Amino acid sequence: MKKYDDASWHYGGDFPPDLPQINGATHIGIFLTWFIENDLLSEEQVCNFEDDIQNVKNRTFTGSEYLMSNCDGKLTSNDLNKTGNEFARAYYEDGTKFAKVHKDYLGDYARLLNIRVVNNLLDQDTLYRIENSWSNYDLLKARIDERFEQWKEFKKKK
Repeated sequence: MKKYDDASWHYGGDFPPDLPQINGATHIGIFLTWFIENDLLSEEQVCNFEDDIQNVKNRTFTGSEYLMSNCDGKLTSNDLNKTGNEFARAYYEDGTKFAKVHKDYLGDYARLLNIRVVNNLLDQDTLYRIENSWSNYDLLKARIDERFEQWKEFKKKK
């Protein structure tokens, strides 16, 4: 099992003390929402959490809430299907061949949501103050859709 991210890694470190822990899951939840909307979850997730998946699709439950309630705050390879995992492996981390050509998720997240970068690292304070909103999701969704299409083309060239 590969762990892509874990909310506790974020709220356990240089996390602003005035924020709720779920703010450490916002960036992961937005990413997870895209996988939910595109039916790229694992069979286990689909079988166990069908109602919550539909609630995310209906926008009555956020991806962050889903992550904290159903995934123990962790996004892992067990949560995604084969295509979902292949794309997540290529796009979520900055050192992959795909990310070196097309950028990685957190780089896109920072650019689109105007998160400060200090010494090549995302500023923790601005990162965790990003509003967990559907408008922010929609902004990122368009970029993730674009990256997914680029990834499919990138895979063909291998």
